[in-house]
Amino acid sequence: MPTDSDMLFLVAISACALLATLVLAKFWIRVARKIGLEGKDMNKADKRLVPEAGGIAFIAGFSLAVMAFIFSITFVFKGDGNLLEIFAALTAMLLAGFIGFTDDILGWKIGLRKWQKPLLTIPIAIPLAVINAGDSFMELPFLGNTNLGILYPLLAIPIGIVGAANGFNMLAGYNGLEAALGIVIISALGYKAYATGFVWLAILAFAAAGALLGFLFYNRYPARVFPGDTLTYSVGAFIAVLAILGNMQKIAIILFLPFFAELLLKMRSRFRAENFGTPAKDGGLGMPQGKVSSVTHIILKLFPRLFGRNAKEYEVVGVLVIAELVLVTLAMFVVQS
Repeated sequence: MPTDSDMLFLVAISACALLATLVLAKFWIRVARKIGLEGKDMNKADKRLVPEAGGIAFIAGFSLAVMAFIFSITFVFKGDGNLLEIFAALTAMLLAGFIGFTDDILGWKIGLRKWQKPLLTIPIAIPLAVINAGDSFMELPFLGNTNLGILYPLLAIPIGIVGAANGFNMLAGYNGLEAALGIVIISALGYKAYATGFVWLAILAFAAAGALLGFLFYNRYPARVFPGDTLTYSVGAFIAVLAILGNMQKIAIILFLPFFAELLLKMRSRFRAENFGTPAKDGGLGMPQGKVSSVTHIILKLFPRLFGRNAKEYEVVGVLVIAELVLVTLAMFVVQS
């Protein structure tokens, strides 16, 4: 069972990730502006330019905290517990960040198509596949509890990680949205890991949540930095990593329901539609022309009917965060193991 010292250590590593990301994100904002790595804020009437690829600060802050964790295990506690899994999780995160950062700075130049981008994320699954992480027994429809054997690392792990990385990347584009949803989902998985005795995994989870909180300080409305695919790929992949290492796939599926809905809605436009709203004179966001092609569009369409005005950008984010918190509560009650 977790002890008080475990909790103190968890808080210390999380604080390390938060503080490191706060410092690194501020530094990255200056660097990105200097080199012209900026993008338009499409949900603002003035289409202001904002530094891109800020997820690099999140990756760096998280990595520093995890290295501090590994240092403590090796030199303070004189152990080697779960170091293989910890290094695999860190490697997957770094791969996701590298692929996302490459997409942020080169994707638009070389004209990557929507169907090509998921292929780039396949290598993220390699670290967990090669160590055969997780439990190969899965509940399958009509088959019950089935041992997938070698198919688990070769098929199930890549599908889970690639699907989560790309799914999380779909529901994005609003100030603070990706970081806030990441904090809620990863913290929920971290809590479950801690409660079931996976203390080392909980420390990884709350290190990521702490780094996201530090990034959110600059990414909240009005954003001073955008996350880019650097953050969305890495956070989505890391959610899958946590679920696999902690055998929390059922919970992760429930928490990912908004992203499944986003996938179905995106299919209506053959993945051509964007999530953005149309800036209105009242400072809110109107529903863009065309079909409802995003979960965000549903909120934009319903808000005037319910409240007689357009939704503010931060209100759209708030609705989605509240919906995710409801799913967290549901998941904790429905999934007992």
